[in-house]
Amino acid sequence: MDSLNPDHPPLTVTPAPLRVWKFWGTALWGLLIFVAMFVGQVGAVVLLVALRGLPMDLASVQAIGHEPQALALSVIMGLPATLAVVWLAIRIKKASFVDYLALHWPTWRQFLLGAAGLLLTVLAWEVVSRSLGREATPGFMTDLLKSGRDKGAALLLLLAFSVAAPMSEEVLARGFLFRGWSASFLGVPGAIILSSLVWTAVHLQYDLYFLAEVFSIGLWFGYMRHRANSLWLTILLHALNNMTAVVLTMWLGG
Repeated sequence: MDSLNPDHPPLTVTPAPLRVWKFWGTALWGLLIFVAMFVGQVGAVVLLVALRGLPMDLASVQAIGHEPQALALSVIMGLPATLAVVWLAIRIKKASFVDYLALHWPTWRQFLLGAAGLLLTVLAWEVVSRSLGREATPGFMTDLLKSGRDKGAALLLLLAFSVAAPMSEEVLARGFLFRGWSASFLGVPGAIILSSLVWTAVHLQYDLYFLAEVFSIGLWFGYMRHRANSLWLTILLHALNNMTAVVLTMWLGG
């Protein structure tokens, strides 16, 4: 056979390079993805207002939106909206959804390294918080989680903050944005920094101190996303971080 004949070596097929959106395309689609996430979240609250027969006005939306169950459903409904727009953006490029977002499972060694770095980062901020006499968790989040626990919404909040939120935010930041920006003039370092800034901006409900902590964690997630070429790794690390905070706050008073 030709494959065994040294005069006719087998042909090697070089896979086509992944087609990605570059800087501005990624930025514009990223804005659309964020808007979709926001619409999905607000839509869940609006639906609850309609189901309860309340007036369809801003006051009703704000009142329902502050309830633990409604907030949890809002976060959860942001996920399918996010995935839909990301899928569309990648579909237009005729690229693989899995490859574009680097949805590859990490090794145990990569996961342990990522978890160790996350732990060190969180502990460092814990030490700084104690030395400054600050709370390690934003007060409004503590009130929300404890209220949810007392009102029977603990598991729903755990699902929202430990599954839906990490997936939505990681698909946007370390998935879609990192992929496009790292292939642009920014390169990998610029993509890590800029995607971390965008992820930090998603948490503008926090003050500057907690935003600095979010940004530092984002830098570590970005580094691990690049090093392991795995978005699943950062989703797992993000989920681990959120789940630990939710459990400590709701059941251990942390």
